[in-house]
Amino acid sequence: MIDADIADANLTRWQRRCDEAGIANRPHIKTHRSIAWALRQIELGAAGITVQTVGEGEVMVGAGISDILLTSNTLGAAKLARLGALAARCDLASVSDSVAVVDALAGSARAAGARIRILIECDTGGGRCGLSEPDAIVDLARYVAAAEGLTFGGLMTYPAAGTRRKSAQALEATIAALRAASFEPAVISTGGSPDMWSDEGLEPVTEYRAGTYIYNDRSLISRGTASLDQCAMTVLATVVSRPTPDRAIIDAGSKALTSDLLGLQGYGMLIGLPDAVIYQLNEEHGLIDVSKCETRPEVGDRVRILPNHTCVVSNLFDRMLVVRGGKLLGTLPVDARGRSN
Repeated sequence: MIDADIADANLTRWQRRCDEAGIANRPHIKTHRSIAWALRQIELGAAGITVQTVGEGEVMVGAGISDILLTSNTLGAAKLARLGALAARCDLASVSDSVAVVDALAGSARAAGARIRILIECDTGGGRCGLSEPDAIVDLARYVAAAEGLTFGGLMTYPAAGTRRKSAQALEATIAALRAASFEPAVISTGGSPDMWSDEGLEPVTEYRAGTYIYNDRSLISRGTASLDQCAMTVLATVVSRPTPDRAIIDAGSKALTSDLLGLQGYGMLIGLPDAVIYQLNEEHGLIDVSKCETRPEVGDRVRILPNHTCVVSNLFDRMLVVRGGKLLGTLPVDARGRSN
């Protein structure tokens, strides 16, 4: 279930924050995977969207969204052919951190008669994909600029939570090295929902990628990024068994709630039952310890669960129920569900 008013307020508040900070908002649609919500983000002022897969991009371009950043290295003949076709239909930027991926993207662009902007992915301390040495980044920028079908567009990073000052220092060193080699990075793209409200380390940044902020979740509450009343998504489940006084079983397991713990205890928070702990997930059932609850749910009771990680939950359902003031407004499809290829 998605509370429409909360979700829209979250989108509006973040767009205002980006406007006031003078940075472009490029929301990551992997959280909602919804055409309707992506179009709403564009309507509010987003410069474009971020996708993680070619499949997500295909869905969004099909809805008329024309400015897309794909933030994963793309390889494989079939996927590259689709990527080229996608680039022929929109203004596409993609990322690379190696000559091999640059060559693959250049071949994709040439085959489709398209042009792809390349953001070089930088590891600024997150320990994920990306290059960390400025000289290596300059060398790759030079290689991109010489490749037919590609344009060097700038830099992209995803810093670990709480390290954006360190990330900014790494970016500034790389920007200086690029400028010394006569390359001007037009885009400096960073992201991360946990630190989205902090001004620290934003100095070199031109655009920000955040996804979870539309719904927020339990993990962001734990980081102080959001409050419970700013969380738009809950999973509605039914208590289907009370085999012992201290255990309740709901009809929502790993196929409805994410198995991500993200440092939290339990697989979600039961709204109104803060002492209940979802301690185990089977495929279709969640096992709840209710021993510390003053009021314990009975068979047939419905409970609402705040997920630990909302992005994963979206991809587990074909549609979302949209509510306002506790009343059902209707349903929206999760258009890019399963489009992880």
